[in-house]
Amino acid sequence: MTVRFLLDGEVVELGEVDPTATLLDHLRYRLRRTGTKEGCAEGDCGACTVLVGEAQNDTVQWRAVNACIQFLPMLHGKALKTVESLSRSGTLDPVQACMAANGSSQCGFCTPGFVMALHGKAIGALGCELPVADVLAGNLCRCTGYGPIIEAGETIATAAADERELAARLHAIAGEGAGGEWRGRKWFAPRSSEALTRLLADHPEARLVAGATDVGLWVTKGLRDLGEVIFLGDVADLGQIAETSEALTLGATVRYAEAHAAMARLHPDLGELVRRIGGLQVRSAGTVGGNIANGSPIGDGPPALIALGAEVTLRSLAGRRTIPLEAYFLDYGKQDRRAGEFVESVRIARPDPHAVIHIAKLSRRFDSDISAVCGAIHLTVAGGRITAARVAFGGMAATPRRAGACEAALVGQPFTVATLDAAAEALRGDFTPLSDVRGSAAYRLDAAANLFRRLWLREQGTCISVLDLEAGHG
Repeated sequence: MTVRFLLDGEVVELGEVDPTATLLDHLRYRLRRTGTKEGCAEGDCGACTVLVGEAQNDTVQWRAVNACIQFLPMLHGKALKTVESLSRSGTLDPVQACMAANGSSQCGFCTPGFVMALHGKAIGALGCELPVADVLAGNLCRCTGYGPIIEAGETIATAAADERELAARLHAIAGEGAGGEWRGRKWFAPRSSEALTRLLADHPEARLVAGATDVGLWVTKGLRDLGEVIFLGDVADLGQIAETSEALTLGATVRYAEAHAAMARLHPDLGELVRRIGGLQVRSAGTVGGNIANGSPIGDGPPALIALGAEVTLRSLAGRRTIPLEAYFLDYGKQDRRAGEFVESVRIARPDPHAVIHIAKLSRRFDSDISAVCGAIHLTVAGGRITAARVAFGGMAATPRRAGACEAALVGQPFTVATLDAAAEALRGDFTPLSDVRGSAAYRLDAAANLFRRLWLREQGTCISVLDLEAGHG
């Protein structure tokens, strides 16, 4: 079959497609759109930022993504804008003009990525309702300095266009799904969970790819052959968000940028955690279900969701089963997902408004960085006594998991600083973390213990800085 997408309104059709060929390489080496740059090839620097548009009923939802870790089949049925798209008439786009007038570029290598992220904000792209500094957190510059770039972004007017005609064209080229074969490697892009279920029954060893924010690096950095691939981005019923007074249910392909507001309504700390998952481009591609399914010990989402008592539903041709999220992670690289199963959804019970909750991510950089430690503490307190406790950490073991000894030190005890100090000490018996480039084992243990100190100070109305927390002060 053919991969079809719209580039500047023109249909691009690709016949035999390598399922793990990147959009960045196709743009630069096939289409000669060299304005899109390769910097890191792992979704960190933003130099390759492009905008991808998806039809949503009679409108188009644009997203800023990293072309370096977008595989070509993920473009099927989508619209694409590159930096060259913005000045096809020979006149600079307002974002380009503003950055030029403001002296926002020196060597210029990173500039196209900044322009595309800011253009996304100008047209109301997913996640771009955040302040300019947050929108640009996934874009790196090493010579201009961010001040002029942010100033340029803050002067740009925003306006969403009427794109009903574009949406209709996207519906027309998408069809009922896509698939193909390249040098013996098959790939599929189903459009419903029913079709996905049947595909997985026939191809149980196929690699499932949603946003490719992790799997993309397996190819660009690890040079891995993924074998058969099933792309999940077009499975519409896996992209649903359901909010009730009891719980929030997120389909597996809901992107973090789409889930941000709903997760913030569960608890502000959860919203702040999501805001710091990668940069805008990563949150606009990476999915909640993919973060769970991959089973990374340093994924930011699972520790918080485990502490909040989340459940994951897995589906196959044999039916569905729902398990506590912490039971899904068995060991490093091993999850409780049987042949032919896929993660369908995650359900998070709405916490009691009086619960004591603290969720924190500690990393070397504040924005767009991998966690050294990600911790979540969820306490139920009644009559001044802790009646229930769920404490979970990532970056402390081979999987994200709960801290049993720490929880035991909390339950039944008065809610006092002495109790929290005892729980922090018990935590040291729950984990034996590794030392790596993100932090030593001693640092991780100290930083995790300090989260209890921070929780107590916050509950007392005392504000402390993250720097003080990480240094062990306060």
